[in-house]
Amino acid sequence: MSRSNNVLAFVMAGGEGSRLHPLTAERCKPAVPFNGKHRIVDFVLSNLINSEIYSVYLLVQYKSQSLIEHIRQSWAMARFIPSHFITVVPPQMRNGPEWFQGTADSVYQNIHLIETFRPDIVAVFGADHIYRMDVRQMIDFHTARRAQVSVATLPVPLAQCDQFGIVETGADQRITGFVEKPAQTRPMPGNETHALASMGNYLFDADVLLEALRRAHHTGQSDFGKHILPSMIESHRLFAYDFGTNDIPGIAPYEERGYWRDVGTIDAYFEAHFDTLGAVPKFRMTNREWPIYASPDQAESAQIENGVIHRSIVGSGSIVNGARLDHAMLRRSVLVERNAVMEHCIVMERSRVGRGAHIRRAIIDQDNDIPPGERIGLDLEADRQRFHVTSSGIVVVPARFFPPGRGQAPGTDAATTVVERLTGERQEAMA
Repeated sequence: MSRSNNVLAFVMAGGEGSRLHPLTAERCKPAVPFNGKHRIVDFVLSNLINSEIYSVYLLVQYKSQSLIEHIRQSWAMARFIPSHFITVVPPQMRNGPEWFQGTADSVYQNIHLIETFRPDIVAVFGADHIYRMDVRQMIDFHTARRAQVSVATLPVPLAQCDQFGIVETGADQRITGFVEKPAQTRPMPGNETHALASMGNYLFDADVLLEALRRAHHTGQSDFGKHILPSMIESHRLFAYDFGTNDIPGIAPYEERGYWRDVGTIDAYFEAHFDTLGAVPKFRMTNREWPIYASPDQAESAQIENGVIHRSIVGSGSIVNGARLDHAMLRRSVLVERNAVMEHCIVMERSRVGRGAHIRRAIIDQDNDIPPGERIGLDLEADRQRFHVTSSGIVVVPARFFPPGRGQAPGTDAATTVVERLTGERQEAMA
């Protein structure tokens, strides 16, 4: 694969994530935690770095502080290599007092960064998806086709076409049509049940992108999918890159080839977590040849005092003490106390699940102290009086809904007090 192209990447990380509320009540969508120790944004950044694309601007907007802190702590690049950076860029309002009005406008407001860097190719990628991708293979495709714009694509069921930009192509993969989130569309050739969808990942020849951005700004157009790409079909060489051909080293035979999930809803986010569980998961988080990098972890190792655990993840600093876990995902510093039952649930940092609590099909956001005997997910009508419940029955408990600190000294968390709890229980048992 060629490494001769000078590539600059823009990652669209400004999404409000309204469909992920209440998980996005205090954070933007790319900053939402995923799996044991990652955040959603880690996937696109890992793909770029693994693809040897080291010049990355992360465009942020809504509720971005937790994302900014995560990038600062987890994604520092070598300061002595000027072209190696991941830099957070909030709205600069260089052209007036406006926030980013769309994906294209967010890049236009930072057009000076392209002019200064002078790349050959500009990658414009989303920050909201769970996947592995070798971007250099897409660049090779782009170069071989003499494309001016390349769009990463994959088939989606026709019933989901209103959630994606839908691409039509000729026999040579050249794009002949692009419609953003149509209510209905024709199936793709050779597949009567699916349409070809844009993944929201684009490659542009730099000079073509600069011209398109200036023209779009002059005409009041602000979005790549709605405005710029459809307007370029007749005048430029646009090609659809088949994500299914992307070959990632280290993928196990049992994994789903071309795994990609848009985790823009609570249901999709919930289900994607469980695609990573088990001895033969659809998406294996541990791949030494193509790692998904996470924030540095200073917590102690997890501790299992006793209990029954089936197909679950116990994050660092977490302790399970005589509980039953079935398809449970605990992030860092979570304490699950005696006789608690957790079934198909996600519990985020610094939370405690009290004695005898029973939680089913729920997402517990960070810093919650679930009271002993609490029931969540067993009576959905009662849960709707307190929490957000999806149509499929997933219960979301917002951060700090159950205020932490029951019986704890101020400033401590579940993990720091658990040794005292266990010591007391052992002394009771010995007495």
